[in-house]
Amino acid sequence: MADPITQQQLSQIAKFSTLHPRPYGQKYEYGTAGFRLLGSLLDSVVFRVGLLAALRSRKLDGETIGVMVTASHNPPDDNGVKLIDPQGEMLEASWEAYATKFANAETDDELTKEYLAVAESLNINLDSPANVVFARDTRASGPALVAALKDGLAAAAADYADYRILTTPQLHYIVKCINTAKTATPYGHPSEQGYYEKLATAFQIVTKGKPKPHVITVDAANGVGGPKLKELARYIGSDYLDVIVVKDEIDAVEKLNYQCGADFVKTQQKLPLGVQPAPYELYASLDGDADRIVFYYIDEAKKFHLLDGDKIASLAAMFIRDLIAVSGVDLQVGVVQTAYANGSSSKYLSDILQVPITVTRTGVKHLHHASQLFDVGVYFEANGHGTVLFSNSATKALESFEAQNPGQQDAVTTLLSLAALINQTVGDALSDLLLVIAILSHKAWGPSEWNLTYTDLPNRLVRVVVKDRAAFKTEDAERRLVEPKGLQAQIDALVKKYKSGRSFVRASGTEDAVRVYAEAATRLEADELAVKVSDLLKGL
Repeated sequence: MADPITQQQLSQIAKFSTLHPRPYGQKYEYGTAGFRLLGSLLDSVVFRVGLLAALRSRKLDGETIGVMVTASHNPPDDNGVKLIDPQGEMLEASWEAYATKFANAETDDELTKEYLAVAESLNINLDSPANVVFARDTRASGPALVAALKDGLAAAAADYADYRILTTPQLHYIVKCINTAKTATPYGHPSEQGYYEKLATAFQIVTKGKPKPHVITVDAANGVGGPKLKELARYIGSDYLDVIVVKDEIDAVEKLNYQCGADFVKTQQKLPLGVQPAPYELYASLDGDADRIVFYYIDEAKKFHLLDGDKIASLAAMFIRDLIAVSGVDLQVGVVQTAYANGSSSKYLSDILQVPITVTRTGVKHLHHASQLFDVGVYFEANGHGTVLFSNSATKALESFEAQNPGQQDAVTTLLSLAALINQTVGDALSDLLLVIAILSHKAWGPSEWNLTYTDLPNRLVRVVVKDRAAFKTEDAERRLVEPKGLQAQIDALVKKYKSGRSFVRASGTEDAVRVYAEAATRLEADELAVKVSDLLKGL
């Protein structure tokens, strides 16, 4: 029989759970982005995430766990929730199954049994401290979902702090700051102000003595990133940075991500609605929770040029590689990509920069872990989500290095300041914006000079509905099909007919569909290859 403390908790969970009933027949799955679907279907899920966050904290001896309520680049009626582990990283993969089980428990009794089963199987003392912090983006469903989360935390007897409206990366930052506060290497002050102060100071050091960057216009997707970027710019000061923020109507919740934002610009390959840049001016777009960013410009013929995550990764890798060479510190910089990375970017990194590349499965958690294997690991998905990770050993090597001349000292100082400027926990659009601006300032480049580093191969991404996505199994970081049998050989035969041809097929993580990616030397050939590979899938 459960002890009195446990029994009391289970009783409270059952009591509060009746206020947050699970929609009949609805199935939930915790993925890379946590739970994400219509906000109206998430009340029970967010309540149960509160329970899981308390258990996760107790399992980790009371370390603080984060919970972010957001749906990033999704439409305004969607929402989502995800957990953040103590170092600001994503939830440990083994706990995703617990999250899914909690969300799908059909009755209050089943939920309490699942809760107790996890506690018992992992030897979690339910009387031990649990600490959770949370925040949300600007969606209309956010306040009600936060109320459900508070009920879950209260039922599980967890201590919590509400950080209200933040960007997703700001909460990741705060979680790491809290958990490193009493260590030898505190990450920063655990507050929104601490975030601004850390990034502003680092940016000022990195750009000191360099020409002031040209003004940059940023489309904030009518999301939380707009006011946060303005506040960050205020901390940096107009002597160092000029930013114009557009698409910043956070009170017009129906406009969130509507024909604007990083996902729109990347997928549609065009300017946000109503944005009309002058030729060769640098523009950028955030997504709704400000963890993605893409850059772009138009030329004198008004042709649109996208500078996406691949371009950001190559720019960062080039700059950091050169700084390491000047510093004289023995460090290796590497880049992590997915199969969706443009072939030209991979060739530029490996052949021109001679930087090692690792390819992982799609999903930020895979890229993040692979990046940790380098002294300095650069990862960006093509959609603009990414960051640069400096290992602890790399930071220590830089801090202890005795420079022999001013050039070495400047390079070491810049590298250490870059490590502070770049959010080490997760992709952060505001941090990445400053990184790109700082590099362009050092290089005295505009967007067209940056774009000249390599030319993207034309590519096409096609969604194909199939009867059973589980029938599509891959290997080699999702670049080759193992099943259905014989299909990969047919794709290979098609690819051979196109100059610089490449194509792969991978199953969607959320629907019975597959994604067909194709690239080739010309736009016409890339489109044709995508269509022909898609035709192979019809009837499967």
